[in-house]
Amino acid sequence: MLSRALALALFLAAFSVAHAQDSVPNEMPKALQPSQSAVAAPESAWLDLRQIDVAQTTTQAAPSWVESVSFSTTKARPGLPAKSIFRIRIIRPNDDCQILLFRLFFDDDPKTQPDLIAWDESGSQVLHSGSLGAGTGLATSSTTIVPMIGVSAIDLEVPGDGRSVRGAYLDWMKTSTVMHPIHAEQRQLMPEPFAASAPLAAPKNDAEVFGTVTAPLDVATIAIGPSVQRGASFQFDLESKPLVALISFEVATPQIDSAPEIYVNGEDFGPASLVLPDLADPAYRGLSQSLLNEMRFQYTGWVRAQKLLPGSILKAGTNSVIVVAGAGTPASAIRTTQIQLKYLWDKSDYLLQPVK
Repeated sequence: MLSRALALALFLAAFSVAHAQDSVPNEMPKALQPSQSAVAAPESAWLDLRQIDVAQTTTQAAPSWVESVSFSTTKARPGLPAKSIFRIRIIRPNDDCQILLFRLFFDDDPKTQPDLIAWDESGSQVLHSGSLGAGTGLATSSTTIVPMIGVSAIDLEVPGDGRSVRGAYLDWMKTSTVMHPIHAEQRQLMPEPFAASAPLAAPKNDAEVFGTVTAPLDVATIAIGPSVQRGASFQFDLESKPLVALISFEVATPQIDSAPEIYVNGEDFGPASLVLPDLADPAYRGLSQSLLNEMRFQYTGWVRAQKLLPGSILKAGTNSVIVVAGAGTPASAIRTTQIQLKYLWDKSDYLLQPVK
């Protein structure tokens, strides 16, 4: 597979629509032998879309199917804000490549949420994503599946100067047959790149399976901070105490070494456990006050978090749970919060061990 060296860094300059900055190959590496390219799958692509100073511009490699990346702006008009447009021109590497996974990394400011638009050669829209993100105000990522038959260019339109956009991960998709138990929970079958687990799905109503009750606490996105006063608070009633309980939710942009803290009925039960994606995921962002300090990392996306609770901390009647952002995390958010309660079941498997 040929690879291109594309100048993908975007300069600090004022562009107009008529003066788009195109990225062009500087030097083409030698092609692989036909016997190799015939069997090799097309490479994935990471495009750095940050706008940096000309003096800091570097050339980065991209697969040959990424033809060019350009940047332009439009002026504000009555009722329409000024926009920045990143245009990525793509050539399908072979006939099997029909669907593209496009994962965009950006700051989820409600005023600068990006749109993804796919165009064919005639200038007709093939796909328009609508506003990406949830408006949390946090760094995040969003995945769009783009049908690429006839598509030649993908635009990212961002209100303002476009500095909220950080990069994009592109990969071609293939289909496969997946079997799953009929009575298993129906989860999203398309995995996210580098993901450690499928997106968490909360039931609409309480559900009981084999003595375990799963109940949604709140499916909404709730902003949280590093204090109890800024935490997400939930209350729920129980008819009887369970043997053990499990709280699960997804957390946005956590410090990976400082998970959210869980308070139950006024008692601090410590941090939740994070199910972290592969460390190769571009969503990891380093944080350091200086090069001499050890770098900490946050995950700029959604991560599953869980906390196991002993049944003794819960009670028959009204219970409360508060989720607080981890130490050193100025702002975060959680969503799809649920609780599982395990009770004795007539077929429960357990051992009674005598005290020695």
